Amino acid sequence: MSTQASPASGASETVPVASAGVSDRWEKWGDRLNPLVVKEVRQGLRTRVFWVCFGLLLLSCLVLSLIAYVNTQGTSYSREGRTYFFSFFVCLGLVHFGVIPFNAYRSLAREREDETWSLLLLTGLGPRRILGGKVTSFLVQAALYASAVGPFLLFSYFLNGIDLPTILMVLLLGGAWLVFLTFASVCAATLADGRMGRAFVRFALVAALVVTFFQTLTFIFVMTEGRGRGFSFDRDFFLGMSAGLWLLLSDGWLLFEAAVARLSLVTENYTRHPRRVLVGQALLTFLGVTAVWWFLDRDKDVAGIAGILGGLHLIFTGLFTVSDVDGQSRPLRAGTRPWSLFRPGALRGFRLAVLLLLGWAAGCAGLLWASDVSAESVRMGMALVALALYGIIYLSVALLLGRMPKSGRFASPAAVRLLFVAAGALGAGVPPLLSVFLGLEAGDELINLLNPVVGTVNFGRYDWNDPSGLRMPPELLLCVGLVALLCAFAADRVLVRREREAHAP
Repeated sequence: MSTQASPASGASETVPVASAGVSDRWEKWGDRLNPLVVKEVRQGLRTRVFWVCFGLLLLSCLVLSLIAYVNTQGTSYSREGRTYFFSFFVCLGLVHFGVIPFNAYRSLAREREDETWSLLLLTGLGPRRILGGKVTSFLVQAALYASAVGPFLLFSYFLNGIDLPTILMVLLLGGAWLVFLTFASVCAATLADGRMGRAFVRFALVAALVVTFFQTLTFIFVMTEGRGRGFSFDRDFFLGMSAGLWLLLSDGWLLFEAAVARLSLVTENYTRHPRRVLVGQALLTFLGVTAVWWFLDRDKDVAGIAGILGGLHLIFTGLFTVSDVDGQSRPLRAGTRPWSLFRPGALRGFRLAVLLLLGWAAGCAGLLWASDVSAESVRMGMALVALALYGIIYLSVALLLGRMPKSGRFASPAAVRLLFVAAGALGAGVPPLLSVFLGLEAGDELINLLNPVVGTVNFGRYDWNDPSGLRMPPELLLCVGLVALLCAFAADRVLVRREREAHAP
């Protein structure tokens, strides 16, 4: 009897080997990209929350489809597509803007509460790849939810009353908002270390998700109702949508880098990436504002609105930049120079925030004054510069209040942020009350000279009694600049002293 294997048996033996080779190849590629993505996706798909939400989502869309079929049966021409599209989007929004961000927050918060984060670091992936894997896994789950609702959203188009460009624009904005909320939730999970702090962050996140959910639905409803008779790519809407997408994506990237920095070791240059992203965001945004300003024939409203919103954004982000701890680890000190503003330390963070605020105000004010030399442009430019100076003053005051005492109780990042809020509230609320008690106008120029809210408004307000139209003369802006210079110099010197004390053996 021959012992040679038959062709049939040989073929049956080679198939498992080939399939095993393909599967091994896919597993190697998956491990090379980010092995945590596969783990998190598998773990997420096995949870009861996913299947309950997925089942309820499909059931709700099916019921709405049956209702739409019954209501449109027997009618020759229906225009109820907008109504049912919004209903389907509400079902998807409950998952995308509520469940997914909160689960992303809980996934990272649970790792820190159960003290399993150190075990993840032992894998050698690092905080960036670990957070990237968690975010990607939840975005994959969101894509699965969207693929289930997608046919129903397309079904609303055949009910008339809404066009495809409107559907695509809504889905694009909704996807960008989903990415931003996921990044923000992951960043929120890194803010607190204690039990009380985590409970407060969780409550604040839930409240923010609820409020923003209804605000998002209101915006989508207005958008679909206003565009129901045909979507028009008009210039203002296109520019507004582009600005909104850029803000969501760039801020989401900044929040992700901030979360990575908070989970990095103190011996690493943990502030390099978030500060680079912040500087890159400011530069690219200013280039975009300049391009739009030039495209719209030097429209000064573009520079004015962008200057105010950008200044507020830089003050808010600067609050987190200047509230870093004092000093840095020994391996990083050798390569640190006065211009090394991307390295850790509150001193370099404060200098970077001051430069960004002054540079943004100067750039936007230059665009305004390049448009024309009218009183309106001068007033708006002075208001932009005043806003930046007020931001420098109150950031410096918060640092001085936290670093001047010998005790380090108020030098922590959370304490500095609370001091900034308290100082800003006092500076905005006390001068108007003092004006009322003295029998003066609530917006008196001299008493509210250092008021961050009323002072900015006064610099940009038109005065009908003055031929120049300026309610606040440039000399008062110079006084505010001198105060900002003194406060910034004092805060810089205090931070230098605290860093030397932190580096002392």
